[in-house]
Amino acid sequence: MAVRLQFENSNDIGVFCNVTNAYVLTAFGGSENFYSVFEAECADHIPIVKTSVCGTTLVGRMTVGNKNGLMMPSGTTDQELMHVRNSLPDSVVVQRVDERLSALGNVISCNDYVALIHPDLDRETEELVADVLGVEVFRQTIAGNVLVGSYCSFSNQGGLVHPQTSIEDLDELSSLLQVPLVAGTVNRGSDVIAAGMAANDWIAFCGLDTTATELQVVESVFKLRNAQPANIVNEMRSSLIDSMM
Repeated sequence: MAVRLQFENSNDIGVFCNVTNAYVLTAFGGSENFYSVFEAECADHIPIVKTSVCGTTLVGRMTVGNKNGLMMPSGTTDQELMHVRNSLPDSVVVQRVDERLSALGNVISCNDYVALIHPDLDRETEELVADVLGVEVFRQTIAGNVLVGSYCSFSNQGGLVHPQTSIEDLDELSSLLQVPLVAGTVNRGSDVIAAGMAANDWIAFCGLDTTATELQVVESVFKLRNAQPANIVNEMRSSLIDSMM
C-alpha cells in the first residue's frame, strides 16, 4: 500500500523520515497526524523512533540504514546516538561515520542487500557501508547525478529512479540491484525521488502532492498491492535466528 502525508506543510517527507524493514526513524516536531500515519501502518510490526540528527529534523537525509544497520553522520550528538541505539532492535548495528559528505542519505542509497554510493565517498566509508549495512557496494551515478541517495529509492522488491535515467542506465542499475526499476516522479513531477517518498517491502509513504498515477506506479514497482508486513517481518526473524544458530 502507498500512503500520502505531509510534514509541517512540506511534501518532502523523505527528508524527515527513514523507513526500513526493521525500524522507522522520524523527526521530532511534526504534527500528531504525521506520526499517527506511521503508527497505523508500522507500529504493530517494527519500532518507530522519534529523534533529531545533528540537532536537525532532517533525519531521512542525514542517515542511511537497512534491517542490518544504521549509519549516522559525525555531527550526531552522543545523546542522539544513545537514544537511537536504545530504541532500535539489538540486531541493528548503529554506527557514527566520520565522512566529509555528511548528509549520508543524499550520497548512499540501499536496500538489505545492495548499496549505491556517491563516486567521491571515502574508501573507509565504503568499507563501513559494507560492514555496518551488510551489503554489496557500487559507486554509481543516476542520470548523471552523483547524489545517488536523492535521485532513487529502492526496496528489496523494486525501485523508482530519476525520470531522465536512460534505458541503458536503467538496465545496468536493475542488474546491479537485482530488482525491477522504473524511471518516474513523485509529488506531481518532482525528480528528487528520495526526498518525496520513503518505502520498505510492504509500505510506501509519499508526499501529499503525489498524483494518483504516480502513486499507482509506486505501488506497482514496489510490489505493494498484496504485501503483508507480518510475513516479511517473520521471514526476517527466522533468517536472523538461522544466522545465529
